[in-house]
Amino acid sequence: MRVQADRIMLDGRMVLQNIDLTIAPGTFVALCGPNGAGKSTLLRHIAGVLPGGVPLPRQIAYVEQGAHCAWGLTIRQVAALGRIPHGDDASVEAALERCGIAHLADRPIDRVSGGQARRAMLARAFATEPATLLLDEPTADLDPAAAHAIMGLLASTARSGVTIVAALHALDLAEHYADRMIVLQEGRIVADDSPVAAMPAAARAFGMALAADPRPRLLPL
Repeated sequence: MRVQADRIMLDGRMVLQNIDLTIAPGTFVALCGPNGAGKSTLLRHIAGVLPGGVPLPRQIAYVEQGAHCAWGLTIRQVAALGRIPHGDDASVEAALERCGIAHLADRPIDRVSGGQARRAMLARAFATEPATLLLDEPTADLDPAAAHAIMGLLASTARSGVTIVAALHALDLAEHYADRMIVLQEGRIVADDSPVAAMPAAARAFGMALAADPRPRLLPL
C-alpha cells in the first residue's frame, strides 16, 4: 500500500506534509506521536474519509477513536453492521470468534466491559473482511490486561495477512507488538523504523527521555 500526501490542510491549517509511505501487506504499523501530530488525519487520509475525499474503499476498514454503539444492540448485531452490504452471517460469526466474544454474542453491548465493547467494534470491522484495518487509539481507556489483549489480537491478525495501521500513544505496547513504528511530530514523519530503533525519536516527540536501565513493565502472560 502506497500512501502519499504533499500537504493536507484542514480548516486552513497545515496538518500533514511530505508524507510518502509504502506499507507491505501483513505489517502491523504503530503510528505514534503526541496529540496534534497528525495521526488521526493520516489515518483518515488512508481511509479516504477526509472532507472532499473518496468513499471508504471496501478493502479498508476504519475504526475511529472512541468508536461505540449508542443503541441497545447485541454484540452480534453490532458485528453484523459490517456485513450490511453483503447480507451473509458466516463472516459475522467468524469475526466474533476471532475477537473472542462469540460467547457474548447475544448480550447487549451496553452490558459488557469496555474491553469487550472494543472487541465488538473490532468484530464489526473484521466482518467486512478487510485487507487493511485502520484503528485510532484502539487501547485508549482500557486497563492493562484488556489493552494487551487487544494488541495481541491485532498482532495475530497482521500475521494472518491483514495490514494493520494503529494510532497509539502507548509506546510500550507499540514496542512490544508492532512490526514498524512511524513517528509523527508537527505533521511530519520524524522516524520510520522498527519500534526499538524508532523509540528515541518517539521519546523526543513526546518530550521524554529514555531510561538507561531496563525497568519492570507489565507484559501478557
